[in-house]
This record gives sequence, C-alpha cells and structure tokens, in this order.
Amino acid sequence: MESIASRVKELIKELGISQNEFADRIRTDRSNLSKQLNGRLPVGDVLVNKIVVGLGISKKWLTEGEGEKYILKPAPSPSGSITIHPEMLKDGDACGTKVYDIDVTAGPSGRALEFSSEHIVGSLDLPSISRSSHIVKVSGDSMSPVINNGEMLVIREVKNNLIYWGRIYVVVLEDYRMVKYIRKHVNPETVILRSANPNYDDIEIPKTEIKSLFLVENIIHMEGNR
Repeated sequence: MESIASRVKELIKELGISQNEFADRIRTDRSNLSKQLNGRLPVGDVLVNKIVVGLGISKKWLTEGEGEKYILKPAPSPSGSITIHPEMLKDGDACGTKVYDIDVTAGPSGRALEFSSEHIVGSLDLPSISRSSHIVKVSGDSMSPVINNGEMLVIREVKNNLIYWGRIYVVVLEDYRMVKYIRKHVNPETVILRSANPNYDDIEIPKTEIKSLFLVENIIHMEGNR
C-alpha cells in the first residue's frame, strides 16, 4: 500500500498541483486522501479506480509499478459540464475563480493569453472549480455540440507538456489558438487536433509548434443561453 501511495505522490508532483487540487480533480475527499497518503488509512480500490478513470493512469502501473504510466486510450472528457444562472457570476475581482474577457478562439488577434487584472470581468465561486484555474469564453462551432458558441470554459495551464490523449485543450500556436481534442499520432513528435463537429477536418501539427497548452476542466453553460 505504501508503494501505491508513493506513486500517487509522484503523480501529484508531476502534475504540478497541490494534494487538495489532486483530490478535487479525481472527486475524492481531501481529508481521506491525506490520510491514505500518510498511511493512516489503507489505499483501497475506490481510490485506485478514481485515479485510473479520472486521470487515464494505468492500473497495473499504479498498483504494481509496472508498465507504462499512462493509458494510451482516450481519457475522459472534461470533468463535467456546469449550468449556472447569470446571477451566480459576481462582478469585479471577488472571491472565487476569476472570469476573464478573453476569447480563447480569437485566432489572429494574438496568441498570448494574458490573465492580467485588466481582463477580469467577474468571478464564479463554486466548490467544483479550482480557484487557481481561469474562466474564459469561446466562440465558433468547431466543438459543437460538446462546446457551443458563447459558452465558457474552465481552463488550467499545463506546464510540463503532459498530454492526456482524448482530452480537450486550448492549444496556443504562434499565430492563433483553438479549442480541440488532442489525439495520439503514429509519429510521437506529432499530435492530431480534432474537432467535435464532423464538418471540420483533423489537423496534424508537430509538438514543437505548440507554444502553450491549457486543459479544459469544465464547460460552463449559462442558463437561458443553451
């Protein structure tokens, strides 16, 4: 059991997040996770399965320390879709996850995503959304019906170039940015960017062309705009 706990700690360090953020991501109790990693509670099948399903981790690697760490089949889509009422959005720089007046599909208007204070238009305080993430808007229909025009995304920057195959990302290139599924390519130096809308073709790009990546953690629907 101690070896499983050590591998969980390895994952937390690799993801560059806190233990509490890790617990939130796999939807487990923070206190119980702390006790399991410190040896005060046993690491059971429930925790193992949450990590395997929620993060695309190989069960054999997690339980036995053997084989590849990450499963090559697609991991689950964003951790959830959330429907909110307009009044839940707070004005100004209040407590909660910051909402930015930034369109992550704004193409040639500039590739950089600058989460500076002048772009903050409000905040959303929900326990299911990490306060360290960012909430942005999206336009276009390339990801419809999964993500529709005008909806918002909860995104988190990936700092270690770790890709969960089959997840949705904001992909920032030199001249434009887009929201796509990232799929594995036969060439390990290349990735496939795939739309949810079948009217859009796949895009194959070298990994070196990706300037930054943001994992889409949640899709936010505004009540009345669905």
